[in-house]
Amino acid sequence: MRLFAIAATISVAILAILAGQAQADEADQSAPYAKRLFAAEPAVQGKTFACFARRYDAAHLAQHKAQKVTNMTLLVSAEFVPEDKALNYAFSVGVDFRNRKGKFVSSGDCGHPVASEVSADKLQLGCGVDCDGGGLSIEMTNADKSVLVRIDRMSMWDESKADEDQRTGFGGGVDDKVFRLDRVGLEQCQPLMPKDDDTAEAM
Repeated sequence: MRLFAIAATISVAILAILAGQAQADEADQSAPYAKRLFAAEPAVQGKTFACFARRYDAAHLAQHKAQKVTNMTLLVSAEFVPEDKALNYAFSVGVDFRNRKGKFVSSGDCGHPVASEVSADKLQLGCGVDCDGGGLSIEMTNADKSVLVRIDRMSMWDESKADEDQRTGFGGGVDDKVFRLDRVGLEQCQPLMPKDDDTAEAM
């Protein structure tokens, strides 16, 4: 019985060490990605933001006749929370469509950076919309001056309508699966900022 108790204690200790190492590895993997994404070290307290956007001109849309998106703005935020040593990410996105009136928005939480399915040596951030609303992934590109946003399907809302239950689906069509957005100033993401956030209030 004594040997069994010793063995059980050792097993628990090993599992705790492995769990701690896995969490540390995850935090270490997140750190370089965060520095690339935000072009700076993330804040120890409060949120850190990055803004990416692109407005597609008439020439581009003429060459991609199946593309529905005419303008996209992406706000990514990250913060440390007491229960997790790794950064916790979130996103908000605003989209204009060529065949729909109004500004459509969506938002959700993101996991921790993982190896990209496209390339194992690249890190990718997967983000989801609540209630099985799909989501998007974010990958750095162009020497970290841009991101590749990949969308399979995602629920969105017309921001002019108060009823958040009125979702509209956005499925990645032939020309709406991958978007390259360029890094821009945070002021361009001001409409996507949380209304109670100090950064938004300062703009």
